[in-house]
Amino acid sequence: MTQTLHETFARLWTLDRDVVAIAWLSLRVSLTAVGIGLVLGIPLGALVAVARFPGRDALVAGLNAFMGLPPVVVGLVLYLLLSRSGPLGPLGLLFTPGAMVAAQAVLATPLVAALSRQVVADAEAHLGEQLRSLRLSAPRRAMVLIYDVRFSLVTAALAAFGRAISEIGAVLVVGGNIDGHTRTMTTAISLETQKGDLSLALALGLVLMGLVITVNAAAALLRGHAARAYG
Repeated sequence: MTQTLHETFARLWTLDRDVVAIAWLSLRVSLTAVGIGLVLGIPLGALVAVARFPGRDALVAGLNAFMGLPPVVVGLVLYLLLSRSGPLGPLGLLFTPGAMVAAQAVLATPLVAALSRQVVADAEAHLGEQLRSLRLSAPRRAMVLIYDVRFSLVTAALAAFGRAISEIGAVLVVGGNIDGHTRTMTTAISLETQKGDLSLALALGLVLMGLVITVNAAAALLRGHAARAYG
């Protein structure tokens, strides 16, 4: 154990090439997926919160249910779509970082949409009547409320990032865990633990935890600054 810890911290101190490459790929893939999830999920959640239409309750229930989508099922569906015989096969995305981004985005978007819907719905309960009196359409009311609760939506972004960066099932299925190409921190930790390279697995685990803590700390500072600046 002592030797493993020594090798682990040596890898971190010297910025081991494998650790840096794997961490950078993981961060790039997850941030891209979260960005897609925010662009799609926040407007969808806000619109569902303010609009009234047939089937709305069913859609809300669906968004809440999709928050718990099994990653391996998402990976399997995307594999079938992206495989050579699938409808999206000609794109050549299978076993590439693009496929991993797609998998994480599918998992992140419903989570962002469901959390955004709740945040915007709470704001709509206080401001909705005033906005409706201005004869604003549902999309415009949604955009106004999104801006009003923009700092509260940081929670949705954090949840999506945590979901994406820690995901292993879907990215393993569509990414293939190819060394130097599609190997993320989570898939590498699993593989290296099985191989017995515990120092690399532990180093990646510490980097993963450090990234999550750093992102959450930065978000907390942002919300604190916003509270002081805007009340």
